[in-house]
Parts: sequence; C-alpha cells; structure tokens
Amino acid sequence: MAESFSHKWGQIIGNLIQEFIRETLQQVADKHGFYLDYQKKRKARISKKVSWQDRYGNNHDLDYVLERGGTEDTLGLPVAFIETAWRRYTKHSRNKVQEIEGALIPLADTYSQLNPFLGAILAGVFTQGALNQLESKGFKILYLEYDNIVKAFASVGINASFNEKTSEVEFQNKIAQLNGLSAQNITNIKNQLLRLEKSQIDNFIHTLEQSFARLVQEVNVIVLHGIVQQSVTIENAIEYIQNYPDNRLFSRCYAEFLMKI
Repeated sequence: MAESFSHKWGQIIGNLIQEFIRETLQQVADKHGFYLDYQKKRKARISKKVSWQDRYGNNHDLDYVLERGGTEDTLGLPVAFIETAWRRYTKHSRNKVQEIEGALIPLADTYSQLNPFLGAILAGVFTQGALNQLESKGFKILYLEYDNIVKAFASVGINASFNEKTSEVEFQNKIAQLNGLSAQNITNIKNQLLRLEKSQIDNFIHTLEQSFARLVQEVNVIVLHGIVQQSVTIENAIEYIQNYPDNRLFSRCYAEFLMKI
C-alpha cells in the first residue's frame, strides 16, 4: 500500500525538527566535551539504535544520550537522557509521555548515583495535562509549539499547517514545495524556529548545563561520640577520618563515622 502524502508530510516536519534538535544538542556536547549519541552507526555498539539497559535487564531505545568520556569506540557515563516527540493532534499526547516515562525512569533509577538529567523535547500539540505529568516525574521540558513551527516554514513561503480535512493534493503540493528548497532555505527555517522559541530553548539549555555543574558544597563527618566536622570536599573528609585521634581516651569509643554530603 502506497504511503499517504499526509503521513509523509508529517514525517518531513518531524525529521526537520529532529535535525534542529540534534544540531542544538551537539553544540552543548561540544561546549562541555561530552559525546552526543543518537541513532547512527557507532563502533561502541552493535546496531544503529541507541539502547541502554536498566537494572532489571530491560533494554530501552532512546533518542539522545549525552555521555561523559564517550567516544565512537567506547560508551561513556550518561549525564543526560533526552527523548523527543512530534505530534500534530492531542489525542495521542498522553500515550507518548507515558512511553517516554517508561523508557527513562527505569534508567534514571539504574544510574541514580550519576543523577542524570531527564529531558523531553516535545513539538507540535500536547495537552497541558501531558506536560504536567512529565514535570511531576522530574522531567525538564522544551515545548516547541505548533504555531511557531508553522511560522518557521512560512518564512520561506510554505504553508505547513494541516488538519484532518486537508486533502492529499494539498499535501502533495506542500511536499513538492519543500523538495524545491535550497539548503539555505532549510537553514532559514531552523533559524526562524530558533528565534521564535529562543526563550524556551535558552531556559532548557541553561537547566541542562546546570545539571553538569552539580558540585559537592560540603561534607559533614559525624563521629558518634564527637562533634560534627565540616569539610569542603570528600577528599578532605576522608583525610580527617584517617587522621582521627586513636589514643586511649578515644580508642574503641565509637562504632562508626557518618558522612552527610
């Protein structure tokens, strides 16, 4: 059965948005020295899919993973898991966010010691309830609104809007117009979307970058028979424990040290 022009048009918009997202995340990865993994050939894995396993042995196919220490040949440590979705209609938005949760929450639990960033970049039309659901689970959201996507395409003379009443002939004409665009025109669409959603994108990237910069503020060492000793680093706390007085007065008077970070 031949693919409908309406389905193809939806895929074209989705693919362009994916390019836009990938280029934006690549800039972040380059800035911080991370490896950005997405669906492609990579020597570090068998297939093109980006797949990570949770503590229960379940594999989850993902859109984007930022890795610390990752290379083409070696998997790094995950610092961010980011899923994306493009939807024209709200009727499937709740199902999609549940799918995102099902993929990332088990991985966040598995790599909890790394405290990875959980992000969702959603484009098109999603209900407020769907957005609230993700935010309640600790996700940071970048929402690219449908109207701004349409405006971005309009900047190069293409009416990208459509609904359930749009005819196949209209979709065919839209596709023909897009196929006639130059590489510069495509870049202009992305730049226009970046301009229209600049505030939302900047906030998302800022939150993402803040997650990379989490640092230990202080370490409190509590000896059961003593007082709290504050250290500025874990290393200093360890040194304090190693050099703790072990004379007759204190010998065998304590059961353990407690460390609060």
